[in-house]
Amino acid sequence: MQTIILCGGLGTRLREETEFRPKPMVEIGGKPILWHIMKIYSHYGIKDFVLSLGYKGEMIKEYFYNYEILSNDFTIELGNKKNIEIHSNNAEKDWRITLADTGDKALKGARLKRVQQYIDDDTFMLTYGDGFADVDINALLAFHNKHGKLATVTGINPASRFGELKIKGNQVESFSEKPRDGDGLINGGFFIFNKGIFDYLSIDENCDLEIGPLEKIAGEGQLMVYKHRGFWACMDTIRDMEYLNKLWVEGKAEWKVWE
Repeated sequence: MQTIILCGGLGTRLREETEFRPKPMVEIGGKPILWHIMKIYSHYGIKDFVLSLGYKGEMIKEYFYNYEILSNDFTIELGNKKNIEIHSNNAEKDWRITLADTGDKALKGARLKRVQQYIDDDTFMLTYGDGFADVDINALLAFHNKHGKLATVTGINPASRFGELKIKGNQVESFSEKPRDGDGLINGGFFIFNKGIFDYLSIDENCDLEIGPLEKIAGEGQLMVYKHRGFWACMDTIRDMEYLNKLWVEGKAEWKVWE
């Protein structure tokens, strides 16, 4: 099965970092966000990726083109560039990655439509290039296959950025720091689609995914939600970046499902 990762956004709320590199290349623990997301999928045996590139996409191309050199020791014979012996010790040696330029300004629906030619099977996965979760990908896929609808979105209940106060009059009855057990679900990415999704999309750069196509699919009863009650976080601001790096350093990165 293939996974499409949307990597084309400008990341304007993370401008301190994205002025110099695309958002999926912002690092957590010395590795790009994108690498972490791919590691989640590869842990479940899904190692065929299609990266939908946009803003500064050439940096992502360069990263993976040079990945073996950057990630391993190697021996090179000077004067003969072809004679390079890589002493591979990374665990990503069987990843297959298609890097597709889908335009600097295209919205997500157009980016998805523009990589249709690289999708081989009737069912495929899609996620954003800035979100992590300890989603059980196998359970997500089983859920999608069981309901038989066109699309599945993972619904998450994110921890609040602020403490939640329950009050009566002017008296605080309870205080809950960053609760994550409410009833409201939001779109957490980690989609599964059947190829019929492409009929709802166009290559026009103004074609969005959530506004329009997913609204229409939901209205037709073809969108199901897989409820994920575990960890989820996204990299949206410098504060998010600092928080996620702190979790990584402290060994509390719940999205690290791989060994």
